[in-house]
Order: sequence, then structure tokens, then C-alpha cells
Amino acid sequence: MLDVMSSMLILQLMHILVAFDKFKDSMTAVEACDAAAAGASRFYGPGVQITQSPLTDGGEGFCTILTATAGGFIEHHKVSGPRGEEIEAPLGWVEAAKLPKGLKNLSLPDRGRLAVIEMAAVAGLEQVPQDARHPKHCTTRGVGELIRIASASDADAILLGIGGSATSDLGLGALEALGLQFQTSRHKTIQGIMPQDWSKVANIIGEIEIQIPPIFIACDVNNPLLGSRGAAAVYGPQKGLLPEELEAFDTEAKRLAELLTAYFDQGPEQMEVPGSGAAGGIGFGLKVACGAEFVPGFELVSHWLDIGTKVSKADLVLSGEGKLDASSLNGKGPLALAAAAHAANKRCLLFAGRVDTPVPAYLTEHFDRCDAFGITPEGMPLEQALKEGAQNLSIKVQSTVKRLHSRDDR
Repeated sequence: MLDVMSSMLILQLMHILVAFDKFKDSMTAVEACDAAAAGASRFYGPGVQITQSPLTDGGEGFCTILTATAGGFIEHHKVSGPRGEEIEAPLGWVEAAKLPKGLKNLSLPDRGRLAVIEMAAVAGLEQVPQDARHPKHCTTRGVGELIRIASASDADAILLGIGGSATSDLGLGALEALGLQFQTSRHKTIQGIMPQDWSKVANIIGEIEIQIPPIFIACDVNNPLLGSRGAAAVYGPQKGLLPEELEAFDTEAKRLAELLTAYFDQGPEQMEVPGSGAAGGIGFGLKVACGAEFVPGFELVSHWLDIGTKVSKADLVLSGEGKLDASSLNGKGPLALAAAAHAANKRCLLFAGRVDTPVPAYLTEHFDRCDAFGITPEGMPLEQALKEGAQNLSIKVQSTVKRLHSRDDR
């Protein structure tokens, strides 16, 4: 009887941090947190304390989550979407003075107005139908239009999250919106530049037409622009680039990148800067043309959301995202959160629609109290798994924490 009462007391005192990123094409970060919290609550009962803190790696939710946390407000503007169509996209505004002090280490301003832009909301993969996804036909123009709007609205700095992009255009679409022009060998200007037009480009003319405040790009991806670890090779396939297209695409990307660096009197070493290969190279383009600066995405989000304090108060940390694979080991949110939990000696459970081999091996090697679990029932078709993601996550969390406590009680 005493053991049963002790177990009940432990469950009632349990404090759980639920901090999930999005499950692409299935759940937003907020929806994933809700589903996981529901699963944990069903096992632990009403006495459990659950803190939900939706994560963002710079992709979906970046603008809304960060702006809401900082007590800011969001405007919506009509700009160009990933395929050039008109869409309505958010632009967040926060007062820098209200941001956590830890962000000063990342060189963000401590006064004035900070504009928050989310690339996924204006040039995102989820905005493009699956049968129409291909980076040759997608543009970052809308990102440049939002930068232009923020600059004209007296932003003192711009924070850009570049996760979840549909594009691989080196940021040339954004730079076109800011004033650059791309010409053929006959000096004809190409309107609405996309990678499908790259073979026609012989010259760059024009200039950045407006005064742009400092741009900070939240990014944890450390890939270079080109090569086997570059934008096209690593991220192109998930955006629709076919294996037989990779070499030619990378060759043209190199030629355009060389044109851009030469135009701004910079060297080819810019292509090797860690992060240049993120989001199809938009960081590379904005760094070369506008002096944009990369900041570590999870460190920024961690300070902004006060993740460290939340981890320290938790007995158990639940996290995850749509897929945990080799790319997750490059500092993406859930693995970075697992590292924070490990440093604080907290148990951490990661959940994903699919967990690939490198992740469990990495956890076993580096972390003492962290495990990863796939939530998709064996044999379930992908389309069904995406539709039933919330249910699958909730059920898996409930069964996993139940099994965890059954094992610990023995």
C-alpha cells in the first residue's frame, strides 16, 4: 500500500515540460504540444503540472510564437508567395527592450523596434501543393518585399527565420524585390527571377534601393552553399528536386553565386560560410548584398522562450518533430532541447512521425536519459499518418510514459 501511495504522490508532483516543434504537413508546434500534453495528462491525471512551450526552428510558427511571447503585435501584408502568387503574410513587431537579457549575447539590439519575419509564411514548402513542389519554380521575392515594408516602417532591426522554405534561389528573388535586376546577354531584364531563369542570366545591375536595418537570420543549419552538403544536395530533394537534376542545378547555383559575390566585391569564401546552404541559400544572398548576420536559432529561441528555466523546473521533458533523422543532429530544436535536458540531468523523451537510425545511436552515445520514439503505427500509410498525427502522438506519449513508470517502479 505504501508503494502505491508513494507512486501516486510522485505522479501528482510531476512537472512536465512539453516543447514540440511542428510535424510538417500534419501538426503545428502548438497542436503537437496540445496532443502530447493530452496524452501525458491521461496517464498522470489532474495532479500533474504541464508547461507547454511550442518550439520553432525558424520555420512555421516563428513569427507568431516569438511575437506573442514578447508581447508584440502582428500585421498582415499582401506580398508575393513562393510561386509568385499574391498571398497575405504576417509581419511581427516587438519592442527590443522587452526581450530577455540573454539575447544581447547574440548582438540583437536592446532598444527600438524589431521586425520579425517568417520565411515559411511567405515562401514556405507547405504553401505549395505537393504535386507542384520544385525549387526551379519558387521565389523568395515575398521575403524581400517584407524586408522592404519593415525597413520603410522604421524597423531598427529585422529578425528573419528561414526554416520550412520551398525555395533554393540564393535569395535572388528577395534581392530583386530590394532593387537588384538580372539581365540576359542582350541586356534584357528578367522579371520575377526564379532558378528556371538562371541559364539566361548574364549580368546583374541595380542596387539595394532603400536603407535596410541590420538583418539577423536565425539558423542552426551549418551547411555550405554548394557541394555534397550544400543547399541543393541536402535540401533540394524534399523540395522537389530530382536526383538527376542535382548536378546541373548546383553548377548553375555556383555560377550565379559567383556573379553575385563579384558584383558586391566579395570573394567565393562567402559560399563556405556555415549556414549559407540553409533555406536554399537566402542567407548567403542577404549576407553578400545586405550584410545580414547569422545567429544560432535554437540559442535565440531558447533565450526568447526562457527554455533553460523551464527545463530546470521540469521532472520530465517531452519534445519532438515530424521526423528525426541525420539532419536533426545539426543542432535542430528537439535535439538541442535534449542536450539542455541532459545538461540539467532531466529525463527527455523525443517523439516523431519517423525516427531514423542515426538518432537513437546518437542519443545512446551522448545522452544518459533520453530516448526517441516513432508515433506512427506499423503499416499505416503516410497520408493517414499525417491526418491522424495528433491522435498518434497523444496515444504514443500516454503509452510511453506509462511504460516508463512501470519500468522505474520495478
